[in-house]
Amino acid sequence: MGPFDDIDRKLLALIQEDDQRPLAELSSLTGVPASTINDRIKRLVRQGVVTGFHARLSAEALGLDLLAFVFVGWSDPEVEAPFLDRVRASSAVLECHHVTGAWNYLLKVRLRTTRDLESFLAGTIKAVRGVQRTETVIVLSSAKETCTLGVPE
Repeated sequence: MGPFDDIDRKLLALIQEDDQRPLAELSSLTGVPASTINDRIKRLVRQGVVTGFHARLSAEALGLDLLAFVFVGWSDPEVEAPFLDRVRASSAVLECHHVTGAWNYLLKVRLRTTRDLESFLAGTIKAVRGVQRTETVIVLSSAKETCTLGVPE
């Protein structure tokens, strides 16, 4: 998509920051009438640039204090479909990325404890027939974690 004008870029930054801002506030911050802001948002949704509006929850407030990245590997291509089915069904998996290098996939997972992580690895990932190896990295702290995207010119 694109190109985006300065107003689109400003609007996208503002709604990523807080998608609950009233149209009047967005209008004031962009210098564009509220009806035009509404039309622009609808256009951006139609174009697939904005894919939804979501509440961001605090993992810590929900007791999901453990953040980990899990590399998963196998050699048989038949493993991929059942692995992806299992991953898509798991609420612990926040992200699943097909990667280059020695691993097939990289998962970002949130759980309560290391015991829950152990159960997840054994019961969800390693339970898929053909998964040969995993490597898990537990996050101690995060200097930055965002889902905000920069909008190209």
